[in-house]
Amino acid sequence: MAEDSLFLIDIDRILQEKAPQKAKYIPRFVVNYLKRIVHQDELNEFLIRSQGKMGVEFLEACMEFLDTHLDIRGLENLPADGLCTFVSNHPLGGQDGISLGYILGKHYNGKVKYLVNDLLMTLQGLAPLCIPINKTGRQAKDFPRQVEEGFASDNHIIMFPAGLCSRRQQGKIRDLEWKKTFIVKSVQHQRDVVPIHFEGRNSDFFYNLANLCKFFGIKFNIAMLYLADEMLKNRHKTFKVTIGKPIPWQTFDKSKSATEWAQYVKDVVYTLA
Repeated sequence: MAEDSLFLIDIDRILQEKAPQKAKYIPRFVVNYLKRIVHQDELNEFLIRSQGKMGVEFLEACMEFLDTHLDIRGLENLPADGLCTFVSNHPLGGQDGISLGYILGKHYNGKVKYLVNDLLMTLQGLAPLCIPINKTGRQAKDFPRQVEEGFASDNHIIMFPAGLCSRRQQGKIRDLEWKKTFIVKSVQHQRDVVPIHFEGRNSDFFYNLANLCKFFGIKFNIAMLYLADEMLKNRHKTFKVTIGKPIPWQTFDKSKSATEWAQYVKDVVYTLA
């Protein structure tokens, strides 16, 4: 595979494509700052080095690159039969997604799929494990079909129902509201739901920036630009992962709405901490 066919981070090209009329007026120090916070050179070096590694093997390479170690509790709760939906809190935005895919991918011989933002499909090594979700733009109409295909497949599904990584709210670091999709689809396809708690946090800077953007009503997720920086700040760490007992899909009856059941499972996840 030629190197030019490999996705690499290129801030200059992104600016040219996204703002062709204005790119040349962006000060060089701003461009260099963007390259630095997304760790363009370091991540590209890793992508080149891990070229050809796919799926769980690519996740293993990510774990080694980040020097991530896991203290896993509750492995005995992983079901041996049937297809499941694995749901977790999303405290980091990097190591949590990589680690859960690695744990479950190894356990289930690669038969796992993430429901993820379609931007992650650009990572060739990760693409085989992803069902791309695009809720905006021209692909928005495909969203229900994409989700349906994922749950109808013979793969276990991994989801972060909050969508975004955790924020600091009233002094506590917790996920935002969990979306009900995993409840609706798990019931429809008779998949038990397995709650997982991932222990970790990003920097105070990240949470303060996210809250500042919310305060000023800034719609663009500026904090997302710093996720690579946060990921590398969290290198060389050990994270506790707690796998809870499966919740039978029949639990999610008409006594609560799907949204209320999603909140119920979110609360179960946080009791695992």
